[in-house]
Amino acid sequence: MFSSVKPCRAPVEITYENLRFLITHNPTNATLSKFIEELQRFGVRTLVRVCDATYDRGPIESQGIQVLDWPFDDGAPPPSEIVEDWLNLLKNKFREEPGCCVAVHCVAGLGRAPVLVALALIESGMRSEDAVHFIRQKRRGAFNSKQLLYLEKYRPKMRLRFKDANGHCCVQ
Repeated sequence: MFSSVKPCRAPVEITYENLRFLITHNPTNATLSKFIEELQRFGVRTLVRVCDATYDRGPIESQGIQVLDWPFDDGAPPPSEIVEDWLNLLKNKFREEPGCCVAVHCVAGLGRAPVLVALALIESGMRSEDAVHFIRQKRRGAFNSKQLLYLEKYRPKMRLRFKDANGHCCVQ
């Protein structure tokens, strides 16, 4: 007997220095309660949805988790406005709530979401090829060739690195 239900990919936590991310697949209204449990288990207070909305955000927000909708085309690199919004969000979140976990998801958790996490790693000082390898260790199949080329050509401005009160360079 064959099932049309696709196997659910487990969420993966990506941690580098003081950055913590949860990359997940797209839930449905039917799987939303389990999805919320996963977000809570990782201490997520902010969820970034980079695909079209396919579920009701209300139950997530009722649990105190902010949902941001920043969709962009499947298989494509993110538009510059989304990159700016993403990096500004992270700079503020990790400065205000050290150790917090930011979740991001697309449909399968293999393209758009990993690209945003890779950008964060690159902006914190990691080389693009190292960021790709680091994420692929936990999320096999992440990134397509167009996204890899985008990450390879991306030039960071080190927006997730800044000095602490003692003048030491750090990521917060």
